[in-house]
Amino acid sequence: MKTPAKNTICLWYDGGAEEAARFYAATFPNSSVGAVYRAPGDFPSGKKGDVLTVEFTVMGIPCLGLNGGPEFTHNEAFSFQVATTDQAETDRYWNAIIGNGGQESACGWCKDKWGLSWQITPIALTKAIADPNPAVAKRAFEAMMEMGKIDIAAIEAACRG
Repeated sequence: MKTPAKNTICLWYDGGAEEAARFYAATFPNSSVGAVYRAPGDFPSGKKGDVLTVEFTVMGIPCLGLNGGPEFTHNEAFSFQVATTDQAETDRYWNAIIGNGGQESACGWCKDKWGLSWQITPIALTKAIADPNPAVAKRAFEAMMEMGKIDIAAIEAACRG
């Protein structure tokens, strides 16, 4: 047995931990699925032999998916923020999440089909809203506030005024 990471993010799922881990591994670079552990006995949300936990990595971050049942659900208080380099990468991740049963939200946020929140955030947006010129930063921020998926060209146009 491999020594676990010192700090791992544990994500609670209602039976979809393995499917989610496999989706993340197929979608994001530096992501993989590790060990899948089956329950040695019945538990509140499953039976002996069901997948209990799944070790996986999302873009280098060690995670553990726990099939804990419907008692707890994901919310926006936790999200993965993915910094993208261009519109093609932004579109690829956004479309993968939405196209796999996910849900669009505002300002670059979306949810995957398991309810986990993702911020698909172009580096150009991060730089624009941190611009030392407050007028540029404000225009970029106001443009972002009107968007679902971030449109880098529109952010750049807002920066130019």
